[in-house]
Amino acid sequence: MIFTNLDVWKEARILVKQVYDATKGFPKEEVFGLQSQIKRSVISVPSNVAEGCGRNHLKDSIQFFYVARGSAYELEAQLYLSCDLGFITTEQLESLLKQLEKVRKLLGGLINYFKSQIKQQTTQPATENPKSQK
Repeated sequence: MIFTNLDVWKEARILVKQVYDATKGFPKEEVFGLQSQIKRSVISVPSNVAEGCGRNHLKDSIQFFYVARGSAYELEAQLYLSCDLGFITTEQLESLLKQLEKVRKLLGGLINYFKSQIKQQTTQPATENPKSQK
């Protein structure tokens, strides 16, 4: 599976751009604080999707997709805090959360797809599925 073809990866890239644009207006004292943490969280999403696609075993892949999902939830909390602190507007928050929700739904679909592949492997004889012989 080529990660660059996945909708979740493409949408996560859009989210990264939106978050970086939104955090440009943060106060200078937040460069190493909340702003830095937000950037790490948002970068973690497409990065872990890519890394998960590069794994040899489905269970390893799923673990990275769960990390990406966890980072998405972490990002959500940080965006709310940014709005509470007046660093972003309510409108910016709503726009970012809309894109974030799209990414989370796609991640959920990806996780479910990989889980279904594991179930298929366990119900097929080993000779029918070359991946199970690795």
